Amino acid sequence: MPNDLSPTARALRALEIIQSRPGTTAGELAVRLGVTERAARRYVGILREAGIPVESARGPHGGYRLGRGTRLPPVHFTQAEALGLVMAVLSSQPSAAGADDLVSTALGKVIKALPESVGHHAALLREYASAAPDPYLSRPDPAITSELVGAVAARHRVLVTYRSEVGNEWEAEVDPWSLVVRYGRWYLLCHSHRADAIRTYRVDRVRAVRRTGHGFEPPEGLDPVAVLEENLGLGWEFSTRVVFHLPLTEVAPWIRPPMGRLEPLGDGCVLVGSTRNPAMYAQEWLASLPFAFRVEGGEELRAAVVALVARFTAAVNDQPQQGP
Repeated sequence: MPNDLSPTARALRALEIIQSRPGTTAGELAVRLGVTERAARRYVGILREAGIPVESARGPHGGYRLGRGTRLPPVHFTQAEALGLVMAVLSSQPSAAGADDLVSTALGKVIKALPESVGHHAALLREYASAAPDPYLSRPDPAITSELVGAVAARHRVLVTYRSEVGNEWEAEVDPWSLVVRYGRWYLLCHSHRADAIRTYRVDRVRAVRRTGHGFEPPEGLDPVAVLEENLGLGWEFSTRVVFHLPLTEVAPWIRPPMGRLEPLGDGCVLVGSTRNPAMYAQEWLASLPFAFRVEGGEELRAAVVALVARFTAAVNDQPQQGP
């Protein structure tokens, strides 16, 4: 924590800690604040002087906690926190710079509620900063997202109505493990009982969510981001198989998880996966690899690589191309 915070700011931080972790001891509070125990007790005293009933108890189950019916003061932001909030919103949602956007409206309310000394620079940043549209950004429905978040937290199995990119719609019974945001897109990581397998669904394509009467337990030690990355490269329409005559350790740093699963193969390794877009797989992923490889399958990816090679060869060919 920065050393230039005022005693009041530290006291408010102490209040946040006690509110979120009832039973926090003076020693724990001191560690979280980066101060001595004596100083931590002084900040608790500031809170009590301000009329906030911070209770304390001794013993193994003691510590600080807020009294019943406590009315907390409004949230306080430092200038750096306020600017960081505006920057994070504009970075993740460029449309928030406009006036007709839902998030823009909410951000405006937050800025107006800030003290003038803090909110002035935040308002200027929002007014004069511009954000280019993100072609990969997708905005899920807030109500749908809220239902999924509630189901994840409560560990309730749900029925989701899902619409694919081509417009096909179906209902699936799933255990919602987690929500993951990846490159501007929201994904539901879940176990599908229909497929008896891990599935990743784009939240912006979920049309409805309905809870069932069943609960679930997520896998122990689940790493949602890692599992999502691994599964994005599986289950697509066109299979892929790419062989490298290099050790797996040399190839692995260049392989993104959605490209598939990299496995040892003799003295080299093989990348096995699938894709919905062979041309993209060839042009954006394989073409960027700095070493030789051989595409063994599938046929759609092999055709995409042949087409890419022909186009690049024609680009440096001295003979003019014959147009239609």
